[in-house]
Amino acid sequence: MTIKIHLIAAARPNFMKIAPLYHALKNESWAEPYIVHTGQHYDINMSDAFFRDLMLPEPHFHLGVGSGTHAEQTGRVMIAYEKILMETCPDMVIVVGDVNSTVACALATTKISYNQHSKLSRSSVSSIPDYPGGRPLLAHLEAGLRSFDRSMPEEINRLVTDALSDILWTPSPDADENLKREGIL
Repeated sequence: MTIKIHLIAAARPNFMKIAPLYHALKNESWAEPYIVHTGQHYDINMSDAFFRDLMLPEPHFHLGVGSGTHAEQTGRVMIAYEKILMETCPDMVIVVGDVNSTVACALATTKISYNQHSKLSRSSVSSIPDYPGGRPLLAHLEAGLRSFDRSMPEEINRLVTDALSDILWTPSPDADENLKREGIL
């Protein structure tokens, strides 16, 4: 049994962060990683160079959402990604950082329900106490980072994504402390 994993990337720094994870997962017999490019920040020349330099394949899915207001981007990503979720039924979704696509994919993932397709049952992930089953696990890479400035859209994206995520991968001890202080860890 392989576990289907979506790696979500929207901006160039996201690709740099998912590249080592993609390559590691690609070498595991149990993992089936897929790259989802939301197109939030898209430049064909830069994207092609990044894929080549990072030895990544072309994204398996491209949502092509482009620019717009924060609400427009978030809404378009949610609508487009929900379709991909329903068509492909991943077992896990990994979001990165704090862009609008991060929170949009986190929301779409936690709201979806497809019990009949999920390979992950409640008992198979018993170490995650609040995982309800019937939807993909949601993991946040770079969890717990905070600016403590709620006027920044990225800060709102971080707070919401961390609150929704089943798995939180933090980059530093202070990120761990932030999540503990917020009651998430």
